[in-house]
Parts: sequence; C-alpha cells; structure tokens
Amino acid sequence: MNKLIFLLIAGFVAYGLVRSYLQRQARRDEIDEHPKTKTSGENMVRCKHCSVNLPVSEAVLSKGNYFCSNEHRLLHSK
Repeated sequence: MNKLIFLLIAGFVAYGLVRSYLQRQARRDEIDEHPKTKTSGENMVRCKHCSVNLPVSEAVLSKGNYFCSNEHRLLHSK
C-alpha cells in the first residue's frame, strides 16, 4: 500500500514539473514571437485655434500655424 501511495505522489510531482516546464516554454515562445521593439513616436503640435494636441501628420499647416481641421484654420483667419 505504501508503494502505491509513493507512486501516486511521484506521478503527481512529475506531472506538475512537466506541466510547469511546458507552460514556461509556451511563454518564452510567445515572447519570442512578439519582441519588445521601441516604436518611434511622432511629433505633436497644438492647434492654434482650440489648443488641441495632435500628430503633425494629421495637422493642417497654414502660414506657419498648425490647426486640427480646415474649419479651425478658416475660423482663425477671420
């Protein structure tokens, strides 16, 4: 009877070790698939009319001033 209990405990321990090892490997594989890369940000500018910050690629440039939309560019020029 003692041998049976010992074999059951040894089996559970072995199962736990193998499962833990496989989970660590899966996490490592996931990290390898998605490496941490530094993304370069984009410069932000402020709308001259409403002071909203937005990426320079989305801004409207007029006479050295940035605007968040063409409507604000027109409102500011009046």
